[in-house]
Amino acid sequence: MARVFSDPPSASQANPAARPFSRSDYDTGYRDPGPVVMPRMEPASEAVTIEKVGDFLELDFRRLFVWLRKGFRTALLLALLGGMAGGAFAVLSKPRYTVGTDILINPANLQVVANDLYQQPGQVDSQVLDARSKLRVLTSGNVLSRVVDELKLTDDPEFFDPRPSLVSELLGRPAAKPDPKLAALDSLEKRVSTLADDTSFVATLSVSAETIDKAIAISKSMVKAFQDELAKADAEGANRAAAALDDRLGQLKRDVQAADEKVEAYRRSHKLASSDGQLVSSQFMTQLNSQIVAAQSRMIAAQAAYDAVVAAGPTAVSSDPVAAAALVALRNKAGNLQQQLDAMSMTYGKRHPALVQLHAELNAANAQIKAEVNRIHEAAKSTLDKAKSALDGLNAKMDDLKGNVFNDSDSQVALRELERDASSKTAVYESFLSRAHQITEREQIDTTNVRVISTAVPPAGRSWPPRTIIVVGLGLVAGFMLGMLVAMIRGIFRDLREPPLRPGEFRA
Repeated sequence: MARVFSDPPSASQANPAARPFSRSDYDTGYRDPGPVVMPRMEPASEAVTIEKVGDFLELDFRRLFVWLRKGFRTALLLALLGGMAGGAFAVLSKPRYTVGTDILINPANLQVVANDLYQQPGQVDSQVLDARSKLRVLTSGNVLSRVVDELKLTDDPEFFDPRPSLVSELLGRPAAKPDPKLAALDSLEKRVSTLADDTSFVATLSVSAETIDKAIAISKSMVKAFQDELAKADAEGANRAAAALDDRLGQLKRDVQAADEKVEAYRRSHKLASSDGQLVSSQFMTQLNSQIVAAQSRMIAAQAAYDAVVAAGPTAVSSDPVAAAALVALRNKAGNLQQQLDAMSMTYGKRHPALVQLHAELNAANAQIKAEVNRIHEAAKSTLDKAKSALDGLNAKMDDLKGNVFNDSDSQVALRELERDASSKTAVYESFLSRAHQITEREQIDTTNVRVISTAVPPAGRSWPPRTIIVVGLGLVAGFMLGMLVAMIRGIFRDLREPPLRPGEFRA
């Protein structure tokens, strides 16, 4: 039983309602404790009243030191036990090693084609969001699932232990068998983490495992799976775009075919035959016009030739070289005969047989010359008539063709509208077809700009548990604090079960 000391009553103690553990009950100066008053014997089973609990709301800190002094040995014992437990934990716990890999996640992908399927991020905020989104893929379920399958972590006891848990064995009830892959995924997810640098696009991947080689292998596998997953996402996006274009290409192709059929049907119904993009009637009219020009040139030439023949009279010359040579020969012959006749007329009479013979030969030569000149006149006249007749025929054809050409021109206005519609639909179809082929090839190209700038290397030491000396020190501190707490609790309960102090008394 604690000793109780009593002080002489003072004016401040005259109030019986004063609390026994209030600081106002004690002076800073020394006072004679007075005679020792033996405590009253109270039953040990005295109930803890609400008034006693309320008294401790204004607890004196000197009682606290008394409780801690009494429990100091217990605190030392618990500190020793805590240090031993910490040392045993540091020695017996399975070590865990953490490796780090620095990855540069550039939001701007590689520019393989000029008009790429994915737009390059422009502003800084969009770049940061894109980089953070890609970083989230690093620890996604798809990447972790690839790593589990590649490294066969379902067969690793660190990530999946098929043995029943200790709680199930103690309870004697069979536990439900978890899915090996889900269990491995859950364990792997707890052992990986990412940290993004706020001032750059560099992120750090941290992987923990029981061995260094396993941690490095998981880190390399995650980086490879991460790059493959990004490439797969881009390929799937391109595949969806190509599939959408293919679905649209069918309708566009049908529209182009329908537009072309309308154009051809309109041409057949209006007899608008074309060649090299031009109507046949227009081409024929162009050719006929050229023929008319040539016929006019031939008629002008024939008229000039006829006029020249008429103007020349008996001295006309044929345009035919053979006929011209024959005519020249006849004229020379006639000239020679005329000279001979003139010469013999001076010697012989008119009735002389030689002169008669020369007259006959001269008349025959002149008749031949006249006949040849007449033939030249008739040939020139015939040529002129043929040229005029040909020109008149061509002009008649031109007059008939003009009406057809005008009708075709009117029909061609509507035809050009149909052709423009068909051309526009064809251009859209060809553009979509080319884009679909380009996107299909784009699926095979990896444009993700993710690069490892610092590979995983063996760490200097284990990451868990901490060093043995640290764990032992933490055990000592924890044990000592626990001992102090136990001492305080024991002191509080001990004082609560003792009788209340009278004014001026305190327990030792």
